[in-house]
Amino acid sequence: MKIENTKAQMRKGVLEFCILSVLKDDDAYVAEILNTLKNAKLLVVEGTIYPLLTRLKNAGLLHYRWEESTSGPPRKYYGLTDKGKLFLKELNTTWNELHNAVTIVTSQKTTENE
Repeated sequence: MKIENTKAQMRKGVLEFCILSVLKDDDAYVAEILNTLKNAKLLVVEGTIYPLLTRLKNAGLLHYRWEESTSGPPRKYYGLTDKGKLFLKELNTTWNELHNAVTIVTSQKTTENE
């Protein structure tokens, strides 16, 4: 088993949660979302994020709007819907429970021959 595959799967598992979290306070366009993820060491490419944003929008968790840009074509800004805010709140609870459980399990000392 290759460690890189496992690491990639772990990142993919939390990507939706991270994207929704990026949008919790303000709407953002894709480059801003990607930069925020990159700054957190979650390297994501546009080819990965666009289908994910579409899936989240189709699920009713995101909305988008077009806004003119002074430095190029109009930008599509994504934001959370009310349903998305509730979904994120539930994910936060689940994440905290999971984080606590993993911390307990991974910090336990194992004793041989018990």
